Amino acid sequence: MEVSALCIRLLMSIMTLLFVQDQKVDAVSLRIVPNRLQFFEYESLTFHCEGVKYCDVVHKFRGKIKSCSEVTETRPTGSSCRVKIVYTDNNGEYWYEPEAGRRSNIINLSVTAGPVILESPAVPLLMEETVTLSCRMKNPSTNFKADFYKNGRLIHRSFTGNMTIHRIFKSDEGFYKCKISGVGESPESWLKVTDNNVCHSSSAATPCIITTILVSALLVAVGLHHFGKGYWKRESGTVDADREIYAAVRKTGDEDTLPSKPRCHSVGLGDTQPQAEAGTSTEMYSAGPCKPKAEDPLNSTKPQVAERAPPEKIVTSE
Repeated sequence: MEVSALCIRLLMSIMTLLFVQDQKVDAVSLRIVPNRLQFFEYESLTFHCEGVKYCDVVHKFRGKIKSCSEVTETRPTGSSCRVKIVYTDNNGEYWYEPEAGRRSNIINLSVTAGPVILESPAVPLLMEETVTLSCRMKNPSTNFKADFYKNGRLIHRSFTGNMTIHRIFKSDEGFYKCKISGVGESPESWLKVTDNNVCHSSSAATPCIITTILVSALLVAVGLHHFGKGYWKRESGTVDADREIYAAVRKTGDEDTLPSKPRCHSVGLGDTQPQAEAGTSTEMYSAGPCKPKAEDPLNSTKPQVAERAPPEKIVTSE
């Protein structure tokens, strides 16, 4: 019963995981190319809306983006729209609403007219992933020193313009920016970290769901295996107990029915069957064939027959 209850709870957990997975996939369905949060003014970018035919991206303050409403490219995984030129007033939060009452994930873009930007991922990072942050100048150069800051505190200095975080965790979340000596510094952007079971987009939903189903099926199979082992173990124990009880009963029955010594009745001459009276029959016990038991003449119960005297010899005289 305990294993059965465990299997039921496991199946309920699978359904919950799939439901949550679906919700999370829907919640992270807006992507941006290139995958970064900061842009120089006059650059271009492309929004990707997963799972919908029309990518109507909304700006928090300016409403729907006109270029996305007019030109939309449809793809098997959704749709996309391209913004040819971005300006500083395009800063802010972006999302799209696939259905009434539902909203995609939010991307907070920073568009700057300054000389430096920080290239950090626009989509949330998975825990224990490796991420590289890059400090980039508007006028590329190969010989510069970049300082990286987290929440206003210097955490790294690089002569390549890159900072790599190995195995990122929740504690690595925060506002990041970079500064190039003699050039300038970038705006701040929030680096977000999510749990391992979150898929970045609906295009990755199928592998995530398949993996979840396979792992769950494996857990169910292990549970059923243990249940079967317990069931057959109990059945085997019951059979063994029944056999022991049967053997004990049979042994007791055999002891009660052991053959006793043969009982024989002596039949007198002329008799055709044993005499009914106890006093007229003699019981004899022998391990072998029944043999008459010698009678004690003194204790014999048979009627004594008087011996006849020989006839007297008569003598006559001549």
